[in-house]
Amino acid sequence: MSSSTPSAQSTERITISGESQRQSPHTISTHTLDDDSLLNIFYLYRPGIFDEDEDVGTRILGGKGWERERWWYKLAQVCQRWRNLILESASYLGLCLVCTYGTPVADMLAHSPHLPLVIDYSDADCDIAAEDEEGANLALEQHNRIRRIRLQMPVLKLQKLITTAICEEYPMLDYLIMMPSMKETSTALVLPETLQALHLRHLALTGFVHPTGSRLLTTAMGIVTLCLYMSHPSAYFQPDTLLQWISLMPQLETLLVAFFFPVPDRYVGRQLMRMPIMTHVTLPNLRWFAFQGVSTYMEAVTCRITTPRLEKFGVQFFLLPTYSVPRLLQFVNTTESLRFDSAEFKFSEERVYVYVYPRDAKPRDAISIFVDCWHLDWQVSSVAQIFNSPSQIFSRVEHLILEHELHSRSSEEHNEVDRTEWRKLLRPFSKVKTLRVDDGLIEELARSLRLDDGEHPLELLPELQELAYIGSGDAGEAFTPFIDARQNAGHAVTLVRLVRVTPLS
Repeated sequence: MSSSTPSAQSTERITISGESQRQSPHTISTHTLDDDSLLNIFYLYRPGIFDEDEDVGTRILGGKGWERERWWYKLAQVCQRWRNLILESASYLGLCLVCTYGTPVADMLAHSPHLPLVIDYSDADCDIAAEDEEGANLALEQHNRIRRIRLQMPVLKLQKLITTAICEEYPMLDYLIMMPSMKETSTALVLPETLQALHLRHLALTGFVHPTGSRLLTTAMGIVTLCLYMSHPSAYFQPDTLLQWISLMPQLETLLVAFFFPVPDRYVGRQLMRMPIMTHVTLPNLRWFAFQGVSTYMEAVTCRITTPRLEKFGVQFFLLPTYSVPRLLQFVNTTESLRFDSAEFKFSEERVYVYVYPRDAKPRDAISIFVDCWHLDWQVSSVAQIFNSPSQIFSRVEHLILEHELHSRSSEEHNEVDRTEWRKLLRPFSKVKTLRVDDGLIEELARSLRLDDGEHPLELLPELQELAYIGSGDAGEAFTPFIDARQNAGHAVTLVRLVRVTPLS
């Protein structure tokens, strides 16, 4: 079967062992299986739409393989008995028809059983042909039958489909994922106010203007996954609007909000002064929360939500002159389900990555904070501002890693960091027992750990027991003054040299 239900054929035999029928003693005829047993085999045979190794981002966008919903097509060709059994159990087996590239949708709708539809035109590298665009239109008109929609195509074609076909009520829609083709940010898509999907569970939209009167976001109370990517300034919405939307979604488990344009921090601040946020939201089932944008927006949201079961939290900030996130840190501090004892700072070419995680558990990063900036001095100063707060949250960290990637723009890189910035960054990590330093940061860290007049030897990292470094044999000599000062203070620190292992190709 390529696109519609096939006619029955005569073969009716299952090979359990995978060997040829004549050679295998385990080959049995399905005539010996009753309908219930055969139906149970069909049920267990159904593939999942997700691969086990798919990352969170891929899962948010529906996974890779909606064409797997065609799993039953070939089984229905085996014989009339199989065909009848499968179609009579369509609801139990979750059968549906798939509309995608190359599918003759008109013929399929005319000659196939009246099953739910899965609509998937989402290949970022494939421009939709005229016949596929027509097929998508025909399928989208079947409002009462559509189970999933995933569309990624040029912005004008996508807006045309939305205007002509995606503006009604979809009573059984479960997934709705719509986005323009990659890097199309000059035009914002408009979400119809009349669009409704009362049983929607997974919603991911990129490049859309979200009208405050949208019925989609105010009536779909069963949403489990909500991802809103704003790629055009006209798509901006205020923090209180977001809070009002999610307050209607008590089942929410995954929330991702990303602005791909830099709304000025001061602009958000002025808005908050004119329109103070009143909404406070409890999300009892939220497990994963991620945000990209300016820190003022994040501050306004995190101080007004409670997430008792949160397991992963991620934020990416645009480059700003200053950062102040006390409410965000208080939010993390009061979320008891966020477990961690390790932290890693990775100073890369265009941003600094911070991962905070439980050392011996998965998923690896319970908290991730990315800051878009370059030059090592800017990066250290930025994260120092974020982490240097009265909050005691990072005193839980016992294992700290500092990594550094060589920058290609070395001629203009500001390598030397003010010593006080390093000390400001390290000060909150008062319970760290092991510190690992990459070779590119040895001189920087050694200089920041040396004592000036009047400084106490245990002012920084007072519980440190092991200092490990990756570098040449004599590189560790830079830490000698620090090691000696700790020895004299009665708190010895073991210096360990690590060897970088290059994986075999």
